[in-house]
Amino acid sequence: MRIWSLHPQYLDAKGLVALWRETLLAKNVLEEKTKGYKNHPQLIRFKQSENALQSINFYLKIVWEEACNRNYNFNKSKFVDVVSIEKITVNSGQLKFEMNHLLAKLKKRDPKSYKQVKDTSSCKIHPLFKLVDGKIENWERI
Repeated sequence: MRIWSLHPQYLDAKGLVALWRETLLAKNVLEEKTKGYKNHPQLIRFKQSENALQSINFYLKIVWEEACNRNYNFNKSKFVDVVSIEKITVNSGQLKFEMNHLLAKLKKRDPKSYKQVKDTSSCKIHPLFKLVDGKIENWERI
């Protein structure tokens, strides 16, 4: 499971669909609708937020908006529309790690997307997050 801190605009088609599915799985975990993935590291920051379900719903809303921008048909009924949310911090080192991880994936599976993303000088983050100075997050599996 990979719930990216970077904005979903950088993901290729395969990555965006995977993000949607994996975040819906994460939402099910937070809603206690599944027995698996309960202690997955990617969920730690949501569980530590002020309201985990509002946070994951807002996250999904942004992924859905990106899908709409690409004329994909993601089901809006899968999340509750959240207008405002308390932001979750993400370390600058985490964002850099994720961008490098994404570039490695894109280089292999989607060279066109790789060329578009590789020269990004400053990475835009998902609007749920607030960037702070720091290293790779403790919950990240390296």
